[in-house]
Amino acid sequence: MPPSDIASGNVDDIVEALTTDEAILLTAGIGFWHTHQVPRLGIPAIKVSDGPNGIRGSHFFMSTPAKCLPCATALGATWDTELIEEVGFKLLSNEAKRKATSVILAPTCNIQRNPLGGRSFESYSEDPTLSGLTAAAYVRGVQKGGIGSTIKHFVCNDMENDRMAYNSVVTPRALREIYLMPFMLAQKYAKPWCYMTAYNRVNGIHACEDRYILQEILRDEWKFDGLIMTDWFGNYSVDLSVNAGVDLEMPGLNKWRTLDLMNRSIVARKLTVGTIKERARKVVELAKRAAQGAPEVLDGDGIERTDSSPEETELMRRLAAETIVLLKNENNLLPLQPEKLRKIAIVGGNVKAVVLSGGGSAALKPSYFVSPYDGIVNALPPGVEVAYSEGASTYMVMPTLDYELMSPSGERGLLGSWYSHESDESMTPIPTPMATHLIDESRMFIGTSAPAGITYRWTLKLEGQLKPRARDCTFEFGLTVAGRAKLYVDGKLVIDNWTRQRRGEAFFGCASQEEKGRVELKAGVVHKVFVEFCNVRGPADGDEDEVVMDSNPGVRLGGAEVQDPEVMIEEAVQIAKEADVVIAVVGLNSDWETEGYDRKTLSLPGRTDELVSKVVAANPNTVVVTQSGSSITLPWVDSVPAIVHSWYLGNATGDAIADVIFGKKNPSGKLPLTFPKRIEDVPSYGYFHSENGVVRYAEDLFVGYKHYHYRAIPPLFAFGHGLSYTTFSYSDLELSEPIVNDGNFNLTASLTLTNTGNVSGSEIVQLYVSMSSTSQLTHPKLFLRAFNKVKDLAPGEARRVALTLDKYAVSYWDEFSARWIVGSGEYSVAMGLSSEDLPLTGQFALSEGFEWNGL
Repeated sequence: MPPSDIASGNVDDIVEALTTDEAILLTAGIGFWHTHQVPRLGIPAIKVSDGPNGIRGSHFFMSTPAKCLPCATALGATWDTELIEEVGFKLLSNEAKRKATSVILAPTCNIQRNPLGGRSFESYSEDPTLSGLTAAAYVRGVQKGGIGSTIKHFVCNDMENDRMAYNSVVTPRALREIYLMPFMLAQKYAKPWCYMTAYNRVNGIHACEDRYILQEILRDEWKFDGLIMTDWFGNYSVDLSVNAGVDLEMPGLNKWRTLDLMNRSIVARKLTVGTIKERARKVVELAKRAAQGAPEVLDGDGIERTDSSPEETELMRRLAAETIVLLKNENNLLPLQPEKLRKIAIVGGNVKAVVLSGGGSAALKPSYFVSPYDGIVNALPPGVEVAYSEGASTYMVMPTLDYELMSPSGERGLLGSWYSHESDESMTPIPTPMATHLIDESRMFIGTSAPAGITYRWTLKLEGQLKPRARDCTFEFGLTVAGRAKLYVDGKLVIDNWTRQRRGEAFFGCASQEEKGRVELKAGVVHKVFVEFCNVRGPADGDEDEVVMDSNPGVRLGGAEVQDPEVMIEEAVQIAKEADVVIAVVGLNSDWETEGYDRKTLSLPGRTDELVSKVVAANPNTVVVTQSGSSITLPWVDSVPAIVHSWYLGNATGDAIADVIFGKKNPSGKLPLTFPKRIEDVPSYGYFHSENGVVRYAEDLFVGYKHYHYRAIPPLFAFGHGLSYTTFSYSDLELSEPIVNDGNFNLTASLTLTNTGNVSGSEIVQLYVSMSSTSQLTHPKLFLRAFNKVKDLAPGEARRVALTLDKYAVSYWDEFSARWIVGSGEYSVAMGLSSEDLPLTGQFALSEGFEWNGL
């Protein structure tokens, strides 16, 4: 029968009919992206796909092109839950269906405890209310389209180094009020189909084995009735995770939940058949939901597709522009008026680079990409002269060569030939390739996408040529591998990353460090490139094991012309002097912000800061556009008149930046995290590392802006900060009488918002609460408790704005009673533009408090 027939099936009957072995099989995946199927009972395989900022599909390697949305911090910067829900419904659910996917592995709503965290870009905010309400909107939108959401990583997965083992030591109160709160809000307002457990331990117990968090909190208190899955390779036991409540181990490779081990655990009375069937039931229920939500996915041909309507392309551009934050705009330098420009200089390492998302599971192949250079140039009228200089390099490893390599027949990319070996133990490839095809990417995370039927050990040979250079130059290549490889140029060995290796962090921690080699290239000459790669890791000092990369082999070939850094900066300074205005586009990229790696500094890479300082000294009409997924330090902030923060914006990057710079879009984004003046000001400074496997959350409740208030430390740019091309005034705050009834609380705060400027604009009204003055506990000075994006306010227009508070706004977690407490006494409300600019304040009083639990 068709897979979607399970939509009308009776789950009780299906689970009852499962054999023990069938139930065991359902509790773990098969392959990398699917749940197990049981055709006998009509249970289909459910396909999942990564989805934090787009739906990649089943392959990291040669994947189907997809829409890449702005990163999660960018989405958080919109403070617009209506827009996020629209994007989830109109973009993400449709993309999932095109990728034959029933469940997406998103959203990520961990707290941005520290901007150094490698996946900070993948989470929404440092604040639990903004994080939770944004995540809820994302989930609602996706699931309204019939596609399931998997909220992750549950919980306290707030750094990447040592992520499989470190123990997040956090007080019960901080756990509840800060780290669990985003998940709690998403559960209350959106009810995700699935939760994904974190890799790490929480107070001594791995998240996937923590019955207190998974069963007592998630299922019993919050009444979650969906499926709990592990992160990929994030299961560390047979019986512990099953008994704790994890329904599905992913992926199906190198798994613990095999028929042999599970049956042996039953015999040993570590597991019962009843518990296993409870876990299998959730997989059956997920299949039923998927069949009811999007039956066309299960009944389809399984082929991944890419497509885009004009409406979707317009929404992508509008979304990207809505995320951009105007940090500074002295003397109204912005928006630029292109019709008045004679010559413009565009400088910076991110101007022409393909910077669209952070790295790791969020990465995907974009269906299109508009660079900042192209977006800016396309927005200029004819006759404006444009000068460009990179100025300073920003890459950590050599930039990929996706658009610099040609196959022997002249197509973009390399010709890849796959060879089986003489046996599964042999290092000798068979002379004849088993498959040959064009590969149009030079970062090849092959994963499980090697040709079917190839031997356990295999070889991939890559042939091509470097596009001819316009001048004689020295060219430096970089070769990184999860496996081993050699690079030859014109038949000569240039890089040996085969014989001896240095262990590195790329390809999810499985790769060697990048090895480099230089070649002298002649102008106009075609130089041949050849890479031989094998999926067996080479020996390294202190680690002589030659391990087969059976699930995560990869090879990355990068390169760039060798340039004198002094000359590069001088060139940028010279064109800056001659221009009417300079636009500098600088920042980070997926080298620096990626899964599996935590940043070491908040500084911009290389000599970027020096470049900006010298360019603005040469031309004070300089606009700096920064790109990053989390906070960065800006030592030149006082000398630059205009700063625009653009995050990672996905496909429409350049168009969105141009729309803001030239005034087609009045910026309305607000920072979802604090930009500190220096790394020492970050709340978790000194505690953001694993010490013998322990990470102490010593800042406790004082995360983000709460710390800056508590310690009276002025930030560089405050949480909630963001300027507009118009101005707004706040007035006439009114607070309704608080209503306490049957364990609930309700209060409405209203004010008048007036556009006092000359252009239409949107403003985000923020409401913060100070806890009861009678409380004996220490509380942060202010908590964000509500916000409202007031859209398209015309010049001179005044609009009455109302925000509603519920019991979450006045509750704190009591560790002694293990309940939420609403205390009696006087509370304060502050409303305004940011956490540091709150012109309206008021008070309300509760004559008696109450306790509550659940949602």
